[in-house]
Amino acid sequence: MDMDAFTSDVAFTPSVKAIQSRKGSRNSYARVEQRGGWRATITPDLAAFVEAQTSVFLATANAEGQPYIQHRGGPAGFLKVLDEHTIGFADFSGNRQFISQGNLQDNDRAFLFLIDYMLRQRIKIWGRARVVENDPDLTASLMPPGYKARPEQAILFTVSAWDANCPQHIPQRFEAADVAAALAERDRRIAGLEQEIARLRDSAPSEA
Repeated sequence: MDMDAFTSDVAFTPSVKAIQSRKGSRNSYARVEQRGGWRATITPDLAAFVEAQTSVFLATANAEGQPYIQHRGGPAGFLKVLDEHTIGFADFSGNRQFISQGNLQDNDRAFLFLIDYMLRQRIKIWGRARVVENDPDLTASLMPPGYKARPEQAILFTVSAWDANCPQHIPQRFEAADVAAALAERDRRIAGLEQEIARLRDSAPSEA
């Protein structure tokens, strides 16, 4: 990397910076750059966020630059932070179009977009990715325990830079399992209160 470059230059190209200047946001982003730009390593906070997610969007582009976004999902922990630079996950068998794999074969630049609707947080991660075939030990190590899916291969993502967005315009949504747990707890408390009311009613002295 150029000694004068910043990690955020992965996204802030000269064209982007020119638009920022024209629209008035360049100075604020220049201050971020002077502080070193975006993070290039996975911090403990980022690792915890990544491994808590049940959904991720993987963006790739083919040799001609045509972009493609694919959703990947699984139980919390299906995304694994392997070290301060690497995120890995088992690539489950799906519709077998292999567009992402073909794109990565021609162009290893990739992007991960993670959004937590309940917490209204989103993380953008730039990097490079590769598909690892015929490595059953690696694939098995990335499989979520007890998850009923067939892993076909593994994907390893090397982080170049990442940034966190503000919660503006993110609708707050909740996972069905979390809602079910909250409703079950509410019903348990209601049942307990009803039992206490019945006990108090039974123990109250009767009127003459």
